[in-house]
Amino acid sequence: MKKLASLALAGLLLASGSTLAAEGQKPAKGISFSFEGPFGTFDRQQLQRGYKVYKEVCSNCHSMRLVSFRNLAEGGIFTDEQVKALAATYTMKDGPDVNGDMFERPGLPSDRFPSPFANDEAAKTANGGALPPDLSLITKSRPGWYGTFNQLWNGIGGPQYVYSVLTGYEEAPAELAAEAPEGKSYNPYFGAGHWIGMAAPLADGVVTFDDGAPNTVDAMAKDVAAFLAWTAEPKMEDRKQTGFMVMIYLAAFSILLYLVKKKVWADAH
Repeated sequence: MKKLASLALAGLLLASGSTLAAEGQKPAKGISFSFEGPFGTFDRQQLQRGYKVYKEVCSNCHSMRLVSFRNLAEGGIFTDEQVKALAATYTMKDGPDVNGDMFERPGLPSDRFPSPFANDEAAKTANGGALPPDLSLITKSRPGWYGTFNQLWNGIGGPQYVYSVLTGYEEAPAELAAEAPEGKSYNPYFGAGHWIGMAAPLADGVVTFDDGAPNTVDAMAKDVAAFLAWTAEPKMEDRKQTGFMVMIYLAAFSILLYLVKKKVWADAH
C-alpha cells in the first residue's frame, strides 16, 4: 500500500509538472493580499481603487457581465448613494417603449456592468481578432501556479495571475523575437502562451486615486487584482466567518460527545 501511495503521489507531481511545461508559463509572482488566509478580509479602500482602475482602463475592452452596480454597495465598497451616482454615469439601452422602440437611459443600481462592445464579433474586430475575456470570474478561472498540492494548500493563485500578467510585459528573448506574431506582446506569465494580444494596459500615473495612494503600475495592478478577486467571490468574508463558526461548533460538539461517552461508560470499567 505504501508503494502504491508513493507511485500515485509521484504521478500527480509529474502530471502537474508536465502541465506547467506544456503551458510554457512562468508561475505567478508570489505577492500577498489582505484577503488571503482563513481570517483575511478585503481592504475596502483598495477595492475602491481597483474599481477605478477597472472603469478607466480595463472596461475599455473587458466586460464584467455577472456584476451589478448594486453589488458594490452590498459588498460595502461604496454607499448606496455613491452607487446610484456611479451607475448614472453609464448609458444603458432599454425598451421597447410603448411605441416598440429601444431607448437610452442613465444606468440604475440594478443594472449589470455594460459590455464595451455590442457583441463578440465586434470585440474581435476591435482587438485584432482576439476576444477579450469577461473579467467577472477571471481570478477563479485562471491559475497563477500549478501543482495539485500547491493549489490545494495555496489556492490557484488567480489574483496573483492577474497581477503578474499586468506587470509581466518584457522584451522577448532573441530566439523568440524573430517569430513574434504581428500585434502581439511578449508576456511569459500569460496562460495561453508567451504572446498576448493585449498591449501593456497600465502606465505610471494613468489613474489618479482620490485617497492619494500610489498610482504606479505595480500598485494599480495589485489594486485591480484585489477588486477582481472580490467580483469573483464577493461573499468570501461571509464564507470564512461561517466556516469559523462551524469549526467552533464542531469542536464544542466533539467535547460534549466525549464527556457524554465518559459518563455513559463510566460504570463499565
